[in-house]
Amino acid sequence: MNFPTYSIEDEIKAKGFKYIAGVDEVARGTFVGSVVAAAVVIPDDFITKLMYKVNDSKKLSSAKREELYKIITDNCDYGIGEISNEEIDRINILEATRLAMYSALDKLDRVDYALVDGNFKLANINVAQQKSIIKGDCKSISIASASIIAKVTKDRIMHQLHKEYPMYGWNTNMGYGTSKHMEAIKKYGITVHHRKSFRMKL
Repeated sequence: MNFPTYSIEDEIKAKGFKYIAGVDEVARGTFVGSVVAAAVVIPDDFITKLMYKVNDSKKLSSAKREELYKIITDNCDYGIGEISNEEIDRINILEATRLAMYSALDKLDRVDYALVDGNFKLANINVAQQKSIIKGDCKSISIASASIIAKVTKDRIMHQLHKEYPMYGWNTNMGYGTSKHMEAIKKYGITVHHRKSFRMKL
């Protein structure tokens, strides 16, 4: 398995920046609930302890993500942003994702550079500079750490919602449009947690 490194962050630090945050989001494409973003700044003395452990959250098992979530949150500066499905319906998913990223960054103690997964550009943030990185969670250990925090947070939310609406299978599909989820919508209709602005092909 290939692992992300700290080489991008090292290049940025060589330019004089000190507190570099990796930023990532999860659940942009789900039919249910909030979109969640996380931002993580890894302390200098903890970088080597995450090497060859942290990876893109999609490449890790649920148990491994939970294990790394605790390690990262216990030892790194992190922030989590969450925007509700009602707000997503009001302003659209792209703007809601940006708001979630802003919120996550705002909760960090110190940050002067943001590495943002994908092609997002964030305006009016209290960060000196930023850089968008396609597939950043596979390249930057800071972004990969953020992807783990965001994924675990969202999965926990979906497990809680599953207890309220078990017929939709959100504990396994996490709100994505699987066949089981679509069949349940046909049978039971949508819930207050569904994103009504999304086109669900039933």
